[in-house]
Amino acid sequence: MLLRSADPFRDLDRLAQQVLGTTNRPVVMPMDAWREGERFVIEFDLPGVSKESIDLDVERNVLTIRAERVARNGDWEPLATERPVGAFSRQLVLGDNLDLDAIEASYADGVLRLVVPVAEKAKPRKIPISVEQDDGGGDRREIMA
Repeated sequence: MLLRSADPFRDLDRLAQQVLGTTNRPVVMPMDAWREGERFVIEFDLPGVSKESIDLDVERNVLTIRAERVARNGDWEPLATERPVGAFSRQLVLGDNLDLDAIEASYADGVLRLVVPVAEKAKPRKIPISVEQDDGGGDRREIMA
């Protein structure tokens, strides 16, 4: 026989976890990000979201991702509803060292993948050093090393 305790806060706690998520299981758009050489890769899990409902915007250095999972319509009776439905969004502040004009986005198997290259100005570069020589007449010439 299974007995359920009469804890009045249990249902409230469960509801809060479903709406707000937990550190172990965020509710919407879980993300992974990593660097591969001269680019950053960011992936968002968006299962059950159609590509047409995904919207990406960049303004200054803020990337905004919006998506919508449509609720099931028709004559049906829910037995369990753990997947959030509706519109949701997430914002990321991207560093100045990234080339925001060259972001590439793809969507496959419920995963939105963004590739953000490092900006040319942020890549390491060599600086030439010039050597100045005095020809004795007070004139100086630059010679590139």
